[in-house]
Amino acid sequence: MKIFFDENMPYANDFFSDFCKAEELIPFSGRDLTAEQVLDADVLLVRSITKVNEALLKNNNKISFVGTATIGTDHIDQAYLNDRDITFHSAPGCNAISVAEYVISSLVILAERYQLDIQKFSVGIVGGGNTGTRLSEKLTALGIDYIICDPLLEQSKNDNRVFSSLEEVLKCDVISLHVPKVIEGEHPTYHLLDKSRLNNLKNDQIIINACRGEVIDNQALLALKKQGHGLKVVLDVWEGEPDVLMPLIEYTEIATAHIAGYSLEGKARGTEMLYQALCDHIAKQDSSSIEYKYQLVNFLPPANISMIKLNQEFNEVILNQLVKMVYDVRRDDAIFRQQIASQGFDSLRKNYPVRREFSSVQVTLLPNALSDVPHHLGFNKT
Repeated sequence: MKIFFDENMPYANDFFSDFCKAEELIPFSGRDLTAEQVLDADVLLVRSITKVNEALLKNNNKISFVGTATIGTDHIDQAYLNDRDITFHSAPGCNAISVAEYVISSLVILAERYQLDIQKFSVGIVGGGNTGTRLSEKLTALGIDYIICDPLLEQSKNDNRVFSSLEEVLKCDVISLHVPKVIEGEHPTYHLLDKSRLNNLKNDQIIINACRGEVIDNQALLALKKQGHGLKVVLDVWEGEPDVLMPLIEYTEIATAHIAGYSLEGKARGTEMLYQALCDHIAKQDSSSIEYKYQLVNFLPPANISMIKLNQEFNEVILNQLVKMVYDVRRDDAIFRQQIASQGFDSLRKNYPVRREFSSVQVTLLPNALSDVPHHLGFNKT
């Protein structure tokens, strides 16, 4: 069995080594993958920058499994895979915690930069799926008010949350975007924030896009900022990636290279989910049962700082210190601004420094630390 995997999937060799010989476990550069390279692939494991469609697979007559180690699936032609009876799996929720922590770090930095009270923010979440839900949980832990807009989930009988309209969400102090790219249908998200909606935003609002670049009309946003609009902009994703609208960078508060979900845990969780899916696929083909031999915990190293003790009541100062200790988004912003022109978008993603999630740090609360907010925020208890 030949397994081709994106070189940016952590622990792929560890998870998949039992399925084939070492020489049949083949890494590739996601942006440059060609049909000729995967001509004899049995399994193809990608990330969001690889388009999997007929052009890529038409000459491969043996492939039986395609997986993407990402939440989004707009780069996969699922209809084509279905027509060919090729099993497909994604990794929903794999990096949702990572993206939520990117947003929290951004809010902490902006609150400090502009001397704002983070607990007085009202946050509008566009998209109530895995990522939007994880963000809402962290906002709840911090006592921050939020509302969610998701017309599809609002129509679902299985979701009992109270949803708000997009118009209501766009009035919040902070607007955080967490939707897939949808071009057609009843609820398209392509240019969801177009010129008209952007022009209606207020000078003191904050907008964070950590989903898909095309959800915001980047040219319209640039024009708005050039007019002197005070909107504070955090962009992790860009329209037309990997080609970034370079003039827009100087008008952002925080700018990064589509790495919001790039914590070590977030990327590796996607690998783990595809490992489990491939195990199930093989077991189904063999009409057998299979146990998962490996788990992510088998491979994750300890964090550089893995334990701290709190001996005072939790407050905004402690929040600032805790969050920045684990993940200070200013690091990624600085790398992006300094290296995007010389290194390029994909290189920044490929060489992204190791970043951990809050859960990698154990927080022990001593008697004077009365609040359990850190644990509700995602820091480890044990």
